[in-house]
Amino acid sequence: MNIQTDLTPRLADGRWALFLDIDGTLLEHAAHPDSVSVSDELRQLLETIERQLDGALAFITGRSITAVDGLFDPLRLRIAGLYGLEHRLVPDGQIEAADEPADMAALADEIELELASKAVYVERKGPVLAIHTRAAPHLLVRATELVEAALARLPKGYRVIAGNAGVELMPLEAAKGAAIRRFMQLDPFTGRRPVFLGDDTSDENGFETVNAAGGISIRVKPQGETSARFAIADVASAIAWLAANFGDGAEQAGRDDLVA
Repeated sequence: MNIQTDLTPRLADGRWALFLDIDGTLLEHAAHPDSVSVSDELRQLLETIERQLDGALAFITGRSITAVDGLFDPLRLRIAGLYGLEHRLVPDGQIEAADEPADMAALADEIELELASKAVYVERKGPVLAIHTRAAPHLLVRATELVEAALARLPKGYRVIAGNAGVELMPLEAAKGAAIRRFMQLDPFTGRRPVFLGDDTSDENGFETVNAAGGISIRVKPQGETSARFAIADVASAIAWLAANFGDGAEQAGRDDLVA
């Protein structure tokens, strides 16, 4: 799809629902997921946005809800974790958690034996297995081979998602688009127009869902083809765009945030 590059989409006054990926969108990627940190300024901005949108703000992330809460503490937002396999539908509410199946645990053990000592981080996220190769990009091909080979040994219903710096194995029902649709059926999201910011392959399903609903899809630092209709250059520009459109005293966003 051709991405609009002439200006950052300036959102007119209206009823918006905002959905945000985290890593690569609000936070810069790191070699290890636990190496990132959240600034007080970002927490305060998110608190402001939630208030401005009357609560119609949710994280849509591949991280577990527990991991996100640890990062953003004490902030507790609505969230779909593990690509929608976990949910917290109200702030500080009960978490609908997902357990790690025995077959996924055994597979994680095998892959760790081969790759964990080679600067590759194998992350166990319940029913989702993520292999991070940002610190060892030359091993991405091997990691992908291992995960794809595992599909034949797992029960039906799993898929492989290759990302910018890693690969993940997850159930078919793990889809950001489905998580967005679920929130859109609930107060305070219902009746609003969705906006979704993401940065990776796993966000494409969310872009497609938002596009179909007549919303605004934005990919941060896009690489290759994307279903997103707009693009923003980097994390800093994405945060500036959010502040300009949803923060206190929002001002007209600039034209330099977009990339082809």
